Order: sequence, then structure tokens, then C-alpha cells
Amino acid sequence: MNKRTLLRVFLPFAAGYFLSYLFRTVNAVLAPDLAADIGVGPSALGLLTSVYFISFASFQLPLGILLDRYGPRKTEAVLLMFAGLGALIFSQAQSLTWLLAGRAFIGFGVSACLMASFKAYSVWFERDKWPVVNGFQMASGGLGALVATSPVELFAAAQGWRMVFIALAALSVVIGILVLTVVPEKKTGGPAESFGAQIRGIREVFTSLRFWRIAPLVTLSQATFLAVQGLWVGPWLRDVTGLARGDAAALMSVLAVMMICGWIGLGFIAARLARRGIPVGVTAVGCMCLFMVVQLLVLVAPASWYRGVWLMYGFLGTAGIIAYAALTQQFELRLSGRVTTGVNLLVFVAAFAAQWVIGVIIELWPVASDGAYQKAGFIYGFGLMLTLQTAALIWYLVAPKTGVKSDPHT
Repeated sequence: MNKRTLLRVFLPFAAGYFLSYLFRTVNAVLAPDLAADIGVGPSALGLLTSVYFISFASFQLPLGILLDRYGPRKTEAVLLMFAGLGALIFSQAQSLTWLLAGRAFIGFGVSACLMASFKAYSVWFERDKWPVVNGFQMASGGLGALVATSPVELFAAAQGWRMVFIALAALSVVIGILVLTVVPEKKTGGPAESFGAQIRGIREVFTSLRFWRIAPLVTLSQATFLAVQGLWVGPWLRDVTGLARGDAAALMSVLAVMMICGWIGLGFIAARLARRGIPVGVTAVGCMCLFMVVQLLVLVAPASWYRGVWLMYGFLGTAGIIAYAALTQQFELRLSGRVTTGVNLLVFVAAFAAQWVIGVIIELWPVASDGAYQKAGFIYGFGLMLTLQTAALIWYLVAPKTGVKSDPHT
């Protein structure tokens, strides 16, 4: 593949995922502004931020069909227009109801940004390159998370949080046009599947024992990472660690850099180990176990360790994404869109629940007069997610490895 084609395929989809992750994490920095302007507590703030996940998740199965039928270019370009509409609604909202509506449109509108890229790369790249190229794609999301920290903090301080979302609305439209006009088409060959066959393909994925052996662990690992990194890390750093708002945003910027390093680095490690005979899925599970260790350190390590622990949190929290490539490799190419959107559906439903439930648990303890949340609420909320991951790991270890219904190529 020549460089021109590579850039035409990668850069537009990378820009879309950059935008998606910026939307996903921006509330972690803007939480105090939203709480002060609209008057929302931790439970409502968790619901407001997490509604992105549930609207995102609700479209994943239809999205898989659209990606496999119409292709990633057209699908993502159309949906990004809805993201722009949602950002505009959010920017003008004067109540929690309208904020929820805008956030829901945003989640729906960016629901294709990762899965469309995975679908495109499965068509344009060889299978052994998927972990690496997917890692670079995820790194573009890390750049979005990076921009959502100190740069957004500075922009919001100068222009207000509403102008942040007006700018994001315009950016959504621009990137949608970029995807539509720059990305080339490439036919996958073979006759198009009927709608009935596509529905049967979903059933084929969801009745695979190999899918369900690792899916709970991937789901809970990624849901925890998304819920905490997308919202609750900011309040933790301010209220538990005692950092000033600007210092917390600065550390979150470094955490975002560590995410980028994790997505690229772990993708390369998985690809290299695969060439030596170690399956990508095994590498993914090993890294997710290390992520669980880091989560435990967040809860029990001395306060002075906070910087190193949170940076490792950002690096290893990306481990679950390796399993997307592992799962895709286990199915026929025609099912690639439905495989990735299937696991993404589970991840984002769980992320919605996790982000909201953590907020509900935090609100069980009284909020201080200055708006600070109690450490105990964070401990129990984060601890719940770690307990669920431990249960999923046990299932992965004891679940049978045979009896896969839809796995002819493994």
C-alpha cells in the first residue's frame, strides 16, 4: 500500500476517533462548571456523562449491519452530523433534561467512530497488522483525551463551557465531510448479504462460546477504564488527592499521554508476541490482569504514590482493546463489523452503568460545603468494579475452551 492511500484511509478515521474521545472525556474537566451552572450533584453528573455510553451502545448492533452492508465511510459521515447536532443542543441547554438530550445525540453520533475504523482497517490491512494499526487508531483517541484536559480547561476559562461545545459541533461537521470526501471505497468481494443473513450473523457471533469466554472480562475492564478516566478521575484527584483544579487537569493530560503509549505499545507487544506463538488473546488477558493490580493500588497504595499509580492506570487501562483484534481474527471477515460492535455494545452498556452507579455510591456520603466528595464513596465505587472484574477473570479461567459454534478459522 502506498503512503497516499494509507493516509487517506487512516487519517480521516483517526480524526473521527479523536473527536469521539474528546466528547467522551471532556466532562471530567468541565464537571465543576456543569455542577455550578446547571446545579447537578454527583449522581446526576454521573447520569449526564454516562448517557453518552448508553446511546452509543444502543446503536451498536444496527451499526454492525450498516458497516457490513454500506461500508464505514458513508456510515460514519452521516452519523457525525448527529454528533454536531447533539453538541449544539448541549451548548444551549438550560436544564438537565436538555443536557441529557444533547449528550444522547452526541453518543449516537460518534457511535461509529471506532467501529468504522476497525471495519475499514480489516478491509485495507492484513490480519497480522490489525493489533498495530488498531493501536495507532486508539492513540488518536488518546490525543482527544489529551486535548480534553488542560487545553479545554484553558479554553473554557476564557470562553465558557458552552463555547467548548459550539466548537465541537463545528468540528463534528468538518470531520464528517472529511471522511465522506477523502476516504476511498474498497469492495470486500462476494455477493452482498441479505438482511436476514446479516441478522443470522449477529446470532452467529453471540452464540459463540469463544466470544463469551473473554467478553465479560473485556467488557468490565474497558467499562471501568472508560467510567473512571472519562469522569471520576478528575474528582478523585481534586477531592481525595487534594490537587488544585489546574494541577488535576495537568496530571490528567499526562495520563492521556500514557494512554497513547499504552495503545501503541501494547499493540506492538501483542503483534510481536503473536509472531512468537503467543496468541493475542492471551496477551490481552495478561495485561488486563496487570490493570486490575493497578486498580487495587489506587485503593490501597500510600497517598504519595498517586502520580505513578494513575500513570500506570492510563497505560494498562488500554489493555482490553487488544482483545478486539483477537476476537475479530477468530471470525470470518464478513462478520468483522458485527464482532467488534457486539463486544462494543457490551462495553458501553457496562460503562454507562458503571459511571452512573459510581456516582450513586459517592452520593451516599454527604458532600462537603465546598462541593468535595468523600473518599469512602470512591473506594466503594471503584472497589465494586474491581470485584466484578475478578469474577470475570475467574470465568475466563474456568470456562471451557471448546464447543465454539461459529469459529471455523481458529
